[in-house]
Amino acid sequence: MARRTFVIDTNVLLHDPDAIRKFRNHNVVIPLGVLEELDGMKRQSDELGKNARYVIRYIDSLKEVQQGSLHSGVPIADGIVVRIHVDTKAGEKKVFPLPLDRNTNKILLAAFQIREMGEDVALVSKDVVMRVKAEAIGIVAEDYENLKVSYDKIYKGYRKLEVPKREIDLFYKDGFLPTEIEDFAPNEYCLLTSPEQSSAICKYNHLEKRLEPLIKVSRDIWGIHPLNLEQKCALDLLLRDDIKLVSLVGQAGTGKTVLALAAALRKVFDESVYSRILVSRPIIPLGKDIGYLPGTKEEKLFHWMQPIYDNLEFLCQSTSGASNGSETQKWIMESKKIEMEAVTYIRGRTLPKMFIIIDEAQNLTPHEVKTIISRAGQGTKVVLTGDPTQIDNPYLDKDSNALTFIVGKFRDRSIYGHVFLERTERSELAAIAADIL
Repeated sequence: MARRTFVIDTNVLLHDPDAIRKFRNHNVVIPLGVLEELDGMKRQSDELGKNARYVIRYIDSLKEVQQGSLHSGVPIADGIVVRIHVDTKAGEKKVFPLPLDRNTNKILLAAFQIREMGEDVALVSKDVVMRVKAEAIGIVAEDYENLKVSYDKIYKGYRKLEVPKREIDLFYKDGFLPTEIEDFAPNEYCLLTSPEQSSAICKYNHLEKRLEPLIKVSRDIWGIHPLNLEQKCALDLLLRDDIKLVSLVGQAGTGKTVLALAAALRKVFDESVYSRILVSRPIIPLGKDIGYLPGTKEEKLFHWMQPIYDNLEFLCQSTSGASNGSETQKWIMESKKIEMEAVTYIRGRTLPKMFIIIDEAQNLTPHEVKTIISRAGQGTKVVLTGDPTQIDNPYLDKDSNALTFIVGKFRDRSIYGHVFLERTERSELAAIAADIL
C-alpha cells in the first residue's frame, strides 16, 4: 500500500487523543494551527481540556526521539512518521482559494501546500463543513473512522426463534432449555414461538449454554409494569446485580429512562443493594459546562435535569397515588440517596456501590464514556441510555458516539447486557409521531 500523508484536524485529536498512533505505515502531519487550537483549550477543566493537554504532552515527548525532528518528521511505532507543518512560503498563498481569516482555512492551507509538494494527501476531520471545503478545493477528505461502530448493524440484544412446541413445554417444565446455537451473545434474550402459538421469553446463559427464564417480579416496579418484549428484557437486565453495565438504546418514548430510574429506586430504596443513585447527563446545549446559568450548581442542574425529575414524579405518583406523589418525591430527595450530577464533574471521582444512570449518552465521545465507566467502584452498576439518531454534539454521529461504541465493544462480555427498544409506549400520539415524522 502506497504511503500517504494524513493531515489531522483538531477535532480528531480531541475526539481520540491517541489518533496520531492509529495511522500505521503512513505520515501524520499536524499543522501549526492545530497546535494553537490545542493550546487554547488546554486550560479547560472538562474532557476536551484533558485531551488537549494529553496530545500536547505527547507531541512534546517526541522531541526525545533521537531520529528526525518535528520539522522533518519523527518516526514512531508501526511505521508512522509525525511532523509539524509550519507555513513559511507566504508567496504561495496567492493560489490558495480561501481567505486566511480563520484557523480552519489555515489548516486547509497546510494540506494544500503539502499536496503541492507532491505528497499523496488526505485531510482527516470530524467537521462535515471542513471536509466539504477540502473536497471543494481538490483535497481528499475523510472522517476519522477508528472509534466507529455501525449503528445500522447494531446488536439488538434479543432475537426471535421458532421452535417445536415440545421445546417450549420442556423450557417451562425444567426451567431451562439447552441450545446448540453458537452465535448467542452473553445475556442475549430470546423469544421462543411455535406454530401452535406457544411462546416463552428467555435469556441465554453463556456458561451453561442454555436458555433460562427471566427474573420473577412479584409486584410492579415503583408502579410500572413492562409493556412489551423489549421492556421486559430491559427490566430483567436492570434488576440483575451480576450485570454491571447495561445499555438501553431507543427513540423517544420507548421507556429507557423511566425503566432505569424505576429499577434504581427498587434496588436502592426497597432492596438496599446499592447505597445511592447517581443520575447524570452531558451538558451539550449549554456549552462546555453549566457555568452559563446563574445560581449554585444544584440550581443550574435543576433545569437541565428536568426530564429526570419528570420521570421521578411519574414514578412517585404511580406507586403512591397522585395525591401522595409529591410527598414521596420529597422524601426521596431528602433521603440524600439520589444525586444529580453533570458529566463534567464525574471525572476524578470513585463511585462504589452506586446505581449510576447516564442519560442521553449518545452525546458523549468514546473517551468520555471510558472516563465515566472507569469511575465505577466495587459493587457499582452503570446504565447508559440514549438514542444515537438524536445527537447534539456537532462532531459525533450515529456511528461514532459513545452509546453505539459501547454496544460494539462490550457485546461479548458476560458483565454486560443490552436491549434495543423499538416500540414507543409514551402515548398513541408519540408513537405515531415517532413513526411518520
